[in-house]
Amino acid sequence: MNVVRRALATAMILMLGGSSVFACPMCFGAEETSMIDGAKLGIIVMLGITFAVQGGFLAFFLYLRRRAKRIAELELDSEWSELQRASRTS
Repeated sequence: MNVVRRALATAMILMLGGSSVFACPMCFGAEETSMIDGAKLGIIVMLGITFAVQGGFLAFFLYLRRRAKRIAELELDSEWSELQRASRTS
């Protein structure tokens, strides 16, 4: 029970403590250093990779959709041709 109270108190302090609680000691109040530039570049690279993977999934599903439409149209055309031939022979 004591552990739960301690955890809740810690969570409340973190939520109400402000942004300085979440800052790492290297970056908080620091000027623009190469470490901060590296962290920003790392975030940009990770976002780029994430968007590239999501774009790949989107492109794949759009390809599947176009392919399904094309196959459906070919099947409809072949069925229509068979109906046309059947009506001519009757």
